[in-house]
Amino acid sequence: MAALGSPARTLRGLLRELRYMNAATGRSYRDTAAYRYLVKAFRAHRVTSEKLCRAQHELHFQAATYLCLLRSVRKHVALHQEFHGKGERSVEESAGLVGLKLPQQPGGKGWEP
Repeated sequence: MAALGSPARTLRGLLRELRYMNAATGRSYRDTAAYRYLVKAFRAHRVTSEKLCRAQHELHFQAATYLCLLRSVRKHVALHQEFHGKGERSVEESAGLVGLKLPQQPGGKGWEP
């Protein structure tokens, strides 16, 4: 199994992602059902006096996987907002983006005799 780090670090990461998600609403992340569920689950699966606590390891692996998903979605949304196209551009604007200028038509707009 790959190194997951400590369960406390994973819990802190999950709570940080909850804060990011609730920042837009203005509500405290501690008022959400997700926060209550996470804290309850991590408290219920603390390391006991057993040498191998399989349920605790399963919870930690699932939590680390979910944390990776939440971080990836947040970063994807940020990248999408930054680099998403703004719609179609005119030929002049497209040429200007790459540092080119369109040739001027003789006599103004078109080929007028």
